[in-house]
Amino acid sequence: MAEIKRHDNETTASALRRFTKKVQQAGVLKRVKQIRFRERKQSEFKERKNALRRIARRKEVERLQKLGKISMERKNA
Repeated sequence: MAEIKRHDNETTASALRRFTKKVQQAGVLKRVKQIRFRERKQSEFKERKNALRRIARRKEVERLQKLGKISMERKNA
């Protein structure tokens, strides 16, 4: 926890600036953001299921391209 003591004749703005700097140096905000926005790891089953779905979709697109039903421009767009 970052903590400062206000000096004599120090303005509130100056104390706030020192406190903010101390918080940044301590890495408090960085840790909080890592905790807040952490993505949970998917189960192996879901990872495999998604991988198989991607592979199947890619094969279907390649098949349709060979048949001329979709063009390369549409795929890249």
